[in-house]
Amino acid sequence: MRRKSWLWVGLLLTIPVITGCPKKPPKTPDQTLAVETTPVAPPAKEIAAPKPPEPKADIEEEALPSDIVELNRVLVERGLIGDVYFAFDKYDLGDESRDRLAANARWIRENPSYLFTIEGHCDERGTNEYNLALGQRRASAAKDYLVSLGVDAGSLVTISYGEERPFCTDSSEDCWAKNRRAHFVAIGRR
Repeated sequence: MRRKSWLWVGLLLTIPVITGCPKKPPKTPDQTLAVETTPVAPPAKEIAAPKPPEPKADIEEEALPSDIVELNRVLVERGLIGDVYFAFDKYDLGDESRDRLAANARWIRENPSYLFTIEGHCDERGTNEYNLALGQRRASAAKDYLVSLGVDAGSLVTISYGEERPFCTDSSEDCWAKNRRAHFVAIGRR
C-alpha cells in the first residue's frame, strides 16, 4: 500500500513537468498605438503660449562655457535656443513655433559641434500612454522642421516625457500651456 501511494505522488509531481504549464500566445506589437482618451472640454478661450525670450543680437559673442549645465543656462538666457509650444492635443507647428525653431536652427547650424535632445512634453490631461505618444510626435515635429531648415539630423535626438516632467504643476490652462512644449537641451559636443 505504501508503495502505491509513493507511485501516485511521483506520478502527480511529474505530470506538470511532462505536460508543462499552459502557454499564453505571444503578444504581437500593434502597428498603431491604441489609446483610450478621456474627453476633456476645450477651454472657453484659447490662451496664447508663453513668449520665448528674443535673441539678444547686440551681445558680443563670448566664449561659450564648457560645462553643459552652464551652457544650457546661457543659451536660454541669451535667447539663442528656446522651447516651442503647442495647442491642446496638437503637435502641428504654429507661426510662433516656426519662428522660434528658425532661430534655434540658425544657432545650431552656426555651432555644428553641439548635440541636442528635443524633449516632447504634455500637460497632465490624457493617459500616460497617450501623452508619451503625443510628446514623441511633438519632439519629432520640431526635429523634422529643424532638419528642413538645414540642421544636421545627426545632431538632434528626440525623446518623450509625456506628462512626467511638468514645467508647471498647477491644474490651470495657463500652467498646462507651459507644459505642452518641445524643450531643447544641449547634451554635449561631437
